[in-house]
Amino acid sequence: MLRQVLHRGLGTSFSRLGHFVASHPVFFASAPVLISILLGASFSRYQVEESVEHLLAPTHSLAKIERNLVDSLFPVNRSKHRLYSDLQTPGRYGRVIITSFRKANMLDQHHTDLILKLHSAVTRIQVQRPGFNYTFAHICILNNDKTCIVDDIVHVLEELKAARSSNRTNFAITYPITHLKDGREVYNGHQLGGVTVHSKDRVKSAEAIQLTYYLQAINSLNDMVAEKWESIFCDTVELFQKSNRKIKMYPFTSSSLKEDFQKTSRVSERYLITSLVLVVTLAILCCSMQDCVRSKPWLGLLGLLTVTLATLTAAGIINLTGGKYNSTFLGIPFIMLGHGLYGTFEMLSSWRKTREDQHVKERTAAVFADSMLSFSLTTAMYLVTFGIGASPFTNIEAARIFCCNSCIAIFFNYLYVLSFYGSSLVFTGYIENNYQHSIFCRKVPKPEVLQEKPAWYRFLLTAKFSEDTDDSEETNTYESHLLVWFLKRYYCDWITNTYVKPFVVLFYLVYISFALMGYLQVSEGSDLSNIVATATRTIEYTTAQQKYFSNYSPVIGFYIYESIEYWNTSVQEDVLEYTKGFVRISWFESYLNYLRKLNISTGLPKKNFTDMLRNNFLKTPQFAHFSEDIIFSKKYNNEVDVVASRMFLVAKTMETKREELYDLLETLRKLSLTSKVKFIVFNPSFVYMDRYASSVGAPLQNSCISALFLLFFSAFLVADSLINVWLTLTVASVEFGVIGFMTLWKVELDCISVLCLIYGINYTIDNCAPLLSTFVLGKEFTRTKWVKNALEVHGVAILQSYLCYIVGLIPLAAVPSNLTRTLFRCLFLIALVTFFHCFAILPVILTFLPPSKKKRKEKKNPENREEIECVEMVDMDSTRVVDQITTV
Repeated sequence: MLRQVLHRGLGTSFSRLGHFVASHPVFFASAPVLISILLGASFSRYQVEESVEHLLAPTHSLAKIERNLVDSLFPVNRSKHRLYSDLQTPGRYGRVIITSFRKANMLDQHHTDLILKLHSAVTRIQVQRPGFNYTFAHICILNNDKTCIVDDIVHVLEELKAARSSNRTNFAITYPITHLKDGREVYNGHQLGGVTVHSKDRVKSAEAIQLTYYLQAINSLNDMVAEKWESIFCDTVELFQKSNRKIKMYPFTSSSLKEDFQKTSRVSERYLITSLVLVVTLAILCCSMQDCVRSKPWLGLLGLLTVTLATLTAAGIINLTGGKYNSTFLGIPFIMLGHGLYGTFEMLSSWRKTREDQHVKERTAAVFADSMLSFSLTTAMYLVTFGIGASPFTNIEAARIFCCNSCIAIFFNYLYVLSFYGSSLVFTGYIENNYQHSIFCRKVPKPEVLQEKPAWYRFLLTAKFSEDTDDSEETNTYESHLLVWFLKRYYCDWITNTYVKPFVVLFYLVYISFALMGYLQVSEGSDLSNIVATATRTIEYTTAQQKYFSNYSPVIGFYIYESIEYWNTSVQEDVLEYTKGFVRISWFESYLNYLRKLNISTGLPKKNFTDMLRNNFLKTPQFAHFSEDIIFSKKYNNEVDVVASRMFLVAKTMETKREELYDLLETLRKLSLTSKVKFIVFNPSFVYMDRYASSVGAPLQNSCISALFLLFFSAFLVADSLINVWLTLTVASVEFGVIGFMTLWKVELDCISVLCLIYGINYTIDNCAPLLSTFVLGKEFTRTKWVKNALEVHGVAILQSYLCYIVGLIPLAAVPSNLTRTLFRCLFLIALVTFFHCFAILPVILTFLPPSKKKRKEKKNPENREEIECVEMVDMDSTRVVDQITTV
């Protein structure tokens, strides 16, 4: 009883609102336009988000805390001898992979000379600034001897060239650790790629070589010069390749990911314009009829304009509040398109059900009472689900900002549909009541006048007048609309046919089977190349690196941040045990080898150990660079104590490097909690990988929970709680199918796909809620009859919005970007699967599942007997026949 009262009360409130809007159409039409112009104008000076880490790395990441600890113990300026800067922070750098089109050996004389020539060209790069020209020597990371640190592979190639010049054949390169002539052991696993080895790890050939040039960025000026140097570096590499076409080079810098991420917006512009033109065209056609009076082409255009105004207003508010633009915002217009256009088409469908002899204000009130309740509930669902995604519970900043902006846009879209589109409906209603042409607003002449006009003139001004039709034809005035005619005359009877139902059920079982197969293969996509444009340096470089340098994972820093008994043999063994299974570039290993050379026992007392460390080990040129890997503190008796140390680990990996690296991170984290030695492991890539799976899935989980709660509580607002039961089952079926088919279509569960899945919950409710509401509330007739009625009432609006939505998505498939590819595939699947449920699954299943539509038979007894008045039937001869009928 309470539900019916609330339902009727809300319907009455929306009816009065519609009457009020119809009484002041000019105000409600002009106010949204002025607000959009004032707020949207500020978006012309929008700011772009520069930090990709801020957007895509988990906000509450343990790796960020570990990075702060590492930076406090070992600042980057103390890590310049053997430790590359990207072991702690990516910093500024230029990197290039050199390979050959014919898989040639890059260590032969010809290619060695080319690589050294390229190295020389890179070191001569100049960045011109007022009053000074900066070269690589001015901004590079310096060694102890004040020379630029370069990759050890450059020294290897120089020694190889010198050996060939002197006809020495005893020089050998081993992999992944080789020895230089100064006695140092250097790691080349990330500098030599596609390696073929002889016995004892001697390199026979290498298909690729990677060079990296690290730059200082200690202040704003230095950072600006380094950024400019990176740009010139890429141009230099590309120019060098044009003059040496037999080799292929893949340049990459610290700015490449950011530039390629934002490049998606630039390459999408003309495709989005094409999408807009197609949607405008189809929206106008979907609202058009042969009847020039009842046709509503302008309402199709104004519906799209309503969505545009709301999006523009939201963009202006975001810009004024300090928000920054990023490429993920490309999905917001499509979210608005799906929700906004369906709301406008549903209002137009309700307008077709009103009586033409009513005043425009009464017709508008009836439209608001009929359509605004369901539109309000679905809008509330959008606000709740995306609002949860915009809360601090969301650990991915890009997802949080996207959800926040979507909430603002959807809220204004709701207001503008009530005001701007409602007033537009009023204006077109007056045009219709005055029998004016729906496009040219000219008075349509009477049929007898049209007979005297040419055929083309009669075709353009075809219309039915109320005085030319009787009461039985008046209700079918809008049946000349193509979609209405198709649903009523053909589709509704076909889908509910007894012989069609088994095939639909069988098709649904096939759908569930394939969805389950895909669901069991879902994988998280933490690869940053999934969110950039395709024809970019990031994609090309990542592909080459995966091909040639996937044998070893990135170098992982192993940091011991407590003062332990380094002189104790058991402690040394414990530490080395933790690194078992890795290629070790470690202080401990070098230290132990040094002790063996000196024939010194490892079980030294602390005093002897620290004296040896201070007087012998750290002053030996061969091991001097290890001083940067140990932090000392002097006590009052001049005794040296080691308070922290570090070593570097490289894991052997396969082609699935990212998954293995994530498993390695989790394994080392668990080990650090149970080990006797307090240590942490860190690499800059951990910032993106850390807790990514739980972070990226959290918005979807929270939105699903909030959607279930909202469906539960909204049961008190709808007339029958069974509507929400069916909605929940439908949403679960659609989301399950979309996740499964999205995986089969090679879409991973990342930030973009999760946002699309959140939208999928709302899109399904948008389209299915009115259909289910009409069916469940229907009484007295059979289920099949009410399925047909629900499709006839709401099917046209669903079909119109679906066609416009799909047409708008099609150009998105051609955008050369991985981000838009994910966006297109997810949104297309959501629309397709929802359409399949609305027009096939639900119409069939509802014909044989509850609720029942038959009345319970009443018991036969004399008290229930009633008489019907006499019915008079008159024949052609005016003979009156009376039939007395009595019913029980």
